[in-house]
Amino acid sequence: MKTLKNLFLDELADMYDAEHRIIKALPKLAKAATCEDLKAAFQSHLKQTEGQVKRLEQVFQAFGEKAKGKKCEATVGLLKEGDEIAAEFKGSPSINAALISAAQKVEHYEMASYGCLHEWAGLLGNRKAADLLQETLTEETDTNRSLTDLARASSNEEALSDTDTASSEAAEAKTSGNLARGNRPASSQPKRQAALRR
Repeated sequence: MKTLKNLFLDELADMYDAEHRIIKALPKLAKAATCEDLKAAFQSHLKQTEGQVKRLEQVFQAFGEKAKGKKCEATVGLLKEGDEIAAEFKGSPSINAALISAAQKVEHYEMASYGCLHEWAGLLGNRKAADLLQETLTEETDTNRSLTDLARASSNEEALSDTDTASSEAAEAKTSGNLARGNRPASSQPKRQAALRR
């Protein structure tokens, strides 16, 4: 029979693997960002994540267990999506908004996971572990909030300006008529129809 402690240790191993993967991913996100504040945020969170790994090791110790990881499929998928977004939007004014979106998906997964771990540690009567996990949960929540602030301060507006440019270019192409592609300006249609009636 699996117990709450089994579930706790399983999820703890999942997050231990996740944090190691995030440590490898953050430098790539920082490199892809064109906003200096976003680069700095990713670099800062890298140092924070390294501390979170050490904290997880303390949580394992608090339960008399050796730290070990279990492949976190959710984080693997989220980071893969982040890589794809970075490649797809490279050079686009939307790149920073896209990177923030990818990072926040990871943050929300971490917030949900650490929220559960914190509650379970309390239920299992391990106050030291619960306090350590609360510290990490607070950091993840603060990071997510900082990313939202960065998006609202500049990145979303940059992405919107890209949309405005694309819309104006499309409108201009539509009104001018692209004869090279077989489209005629609207003004030429009545003459053509009159010629056909003769």
